[in-house]
Amino acid sequence: MKIDGISPVEAQLPLDTVAARVAGSGQTGTQGAAQDWTSFHSDTNSVLSLTSQALSSPEVRQGTVDALRQSVNSGQYQVDAAKIAAAISDSGGE
Repeated sequence: MKIDGISPVEAQLPLDTVAARVAGSGQTGTQGAAQDWTSFHSDTNSVLSLTSQALSSPEVRQGTVDALRQSVNSGQYQVDAAKIAAAISDSGGE
C-alpha cells in the first residue's frame, strides 16, 4: 500500500517552520479563521535526562509481581471467568 502526500523531508521539519508556512499561505475566510497551534521544543540535556530515566527504570515491576505471586501461592487470588471471557471477546480473540 502506498500513501501519497507525506514527504520525509516535510515530516522532519520543526513545528515552528511548518506553522510559519501555514500562516504564510494566505488562507482567508472561515476555513483559516480558527486554528489550533502547538510547539514542542527540547534540548539535548532534556532528551539525555529522559533517556537515562527510561533506561534506569526496571522492565518488571517486581513489587507487583511479588504481591501477585504471593496471592496465587496462598490461594487468595481469584480468577473471574466472566471478566476473562469479556476481555477475550472484546479483543476479537487475538
